[in-house]
Amino acid sequence: MSNNVMSEIKKDYLYHLVMTDERADGRSFDQYREISLETGVIKKADGSARVRLGNTQVLVGVKIQPGEPYSDSPDRGVIITNAELVPLASPNFEPGPPNEYGIELARLVDRGVRESKSIDLDALCIVPGQKVWILFIDIHILDDCGNIMDASSLGAIAALMTAKVPAEQYGLGEDWPLPVRDIPVATTVVEFGGVLMSDPDTDEETAADTKLTVITTTDGFVCGMQKRGPGPLSMDNIYRIVDISCEKAKEIREKFLDV
Repeated sequence: MSNNVMSEIKKDYLYHLVMTDERADGRSFDQYREISLETGVIKKADGSARVRLGNTQVLVGVKIQPGEPYSDSPDRGVIITNAELVPLASPNFEPGPPNEYGIELARLVDRGVRESKSIDLDALCIVPGQKVWILFIDIHILDDCGNIMDASSLGAIAALMTAKVPAEQYGLGEDWPLPVRDIPVATTVVEFGGVLMSDPDTDEETAADTKLTVITTTDGFVCGMQKRGPGPLSMDNIYRIVDISCEKAKEIREKFLDV
């Protein structure tokens, strides 16, 4: 049986579940799968975190080293974010350079950190115009069972919150905690069968016509959005998704990030 036929069968099955107010795994429409978060899992990194969201698993490492600033921001630190979609994590991931989805994932995480002004980049200047601290955020998708956006966002901010600037290693004084000022969290909702569902698994992502990821700050302000899929979203549903995102992000911060 072809993959297209199987996809249609799964989509039809999920649609009939939605009509009876159910999901395949028994969750309510606004309920997340079980989340677990560990930090300090990569000993040679300056900060790291592993996130499990249901069976989705993401590993994030942060490396900090001195380097040249950008010419348009000579007295500010630099953030560089990359995402690696490990082929063993999903049959849809292939070896080689990051594909469109990997680039989109890295940009989403980067945007959340940058637009929330989560990191005090001014504090990362060593010598204006010559040397600043550069933050490398590396995201590794180990197992994709849906919603890698939210897992990657959570892993990135958790790794940054526990990171230390390795000043001693470079003869620049004592190590010091990375200056984190805000805690952006991404939450994802799909629209399927006229219903909004939080934290979609792989089948729900495949079946849904549209998906919206919203990144909010600690104060509940939206600092980033990413829509995926050809389906339209009404303004009413966009507002509803933002409300859901603010609520879920607050729950995640309180439970896993001590905020």
